[in-house]
Amino acid sequence: MRDPTAFLREEYEDLVKNELDWKLKILQGPSTPWCIVDGKKVLMFCSNNYLGLSNHPKLKEAAIKAVQTHGAGSGSVRPIAGNMDIHIELEKRLAKFKHAEASLVYQTGFAANAGLISQLASKGDLIISDELNHGSIIDGVRLSHAERAVYKHSNVQDLQRVLEETEKHQPPYMRILIITDGVFSMDGDIAPLDEIAELGAENGAMVYVDDAHGEGVLGESGRGIVSHFKLGRDKVHVEMGTFSKAFGVVGGHISGSKDLVNFAYNKSRTWLLSGSHPPAVAAACIAAIDVLENEPQHVQRLWENTRYFKQAMKDLGFDIGNSQTPITPVIVGESGVAKKLSTRLFEEGVFALPIVYPMVARDKARIRTIMNAALTQEDLDFAIGTFEKIGKEMHII
Repeated sequence: MRDPTAFLREEYEDLVKNELDWKLKILQGPSTPWCIVDGKKVLMFCSNNYLGLSNHPKLKEAAIKAVQTHGAGSGSVRPIAGNMDIHIELEKRLAKFKHAEASLVYQTGFAANAGLISQLASKGDLIISDELNHGSIIDGVRLSHAERAVYKHSNVQDLQRVLEETEKHQPPYMRILIITDGVFSMDGDIAPLDEIAELGAENGAMVYVDDAHGEGVLGESGRGIVSHFKLGRDKVHVEMGTFSKAFGVVGGHISGSKDLVNFAYNKSRTWLLSGSHPPAVAAACIAAIDVLENEPQHVQRLWENTRYFKQAMKDLGFDIGNSQTPITPVIVGESGVAKKLSTRLFEEGVFALPIVYPMVARDKARIRTIMNAALTQEDLDFAIGTFEKIGKEMHII
């Protein structure tokens, strides 16, 4: 009789054969500009820790204090006995920071998208999604029973075409939900949310933005893409985000109306049925908001570093795509080239991972670099010089 689990090894071995498997490296210590990875001291160039807050003394102090006052864990899901005062405080602080009526914290950003999108639309509804939206959005859409349509990446004219076609649908859709990433994680470009929101308003559609890579980066004091475009909550109905990137901790969240939050925590099973954050996590997230509100130099430094690195890479002749944010792809074409470039960078002291097919198109393999506010100009010059050396060695530039 055939082993019913044989497919596990077969599929994994197929991934290895085609060089599509993840080979995980080990970070031995905190996520800092210079860190120890697999026993080697390297410059961190691929972390989502945009502002360097994961090792900020105020966040660490808040986490330690919360363990002392509230313990190591909450002991339950929030609807039962795990709804601590520190969770409520975090949501109030987040809503104030976001200039929203209310906010709700999820265990992860993925849980927010998977748990909420699937409840916002159902049979008889339509979800319209950007073709390059994050996998967590795609899974949330799949979990719903709604019909779905996809528009060309950041193409407002194509979105309008889809919306015009929906008018012909019989019977008419009960709800229409437009979903987009705010900053697209592979290319670093920004969604035209102002135009998307306007089309949504004209067509009576809800607008949902995943701003995981925009928080701490865009807008006033890093408030995100809604702030960046100066949009009202009547135009963008769901602003989803995460504490695991610029905030330097972990967790997902949504901000919007009180009606949205009341609906979400009663309907989202990823929220209802998952244990709540340990007190240390919630406290560190609150401290991260404090830092963003009171230490603007981190966001300023992030953008100074971003501009410096982008210009230097352009001047060297690297293809960095159409990035508008600290996510800067170094596009080299073939997957094998990207993997070799990543290996050589690591050997020379720069930790930056390759992004290859199927995560990007076959001819768009790249090294995805992510800028950090904690990097010094000396650090940047080291990275730029290393890219130049290996780029010439491999005949990329």
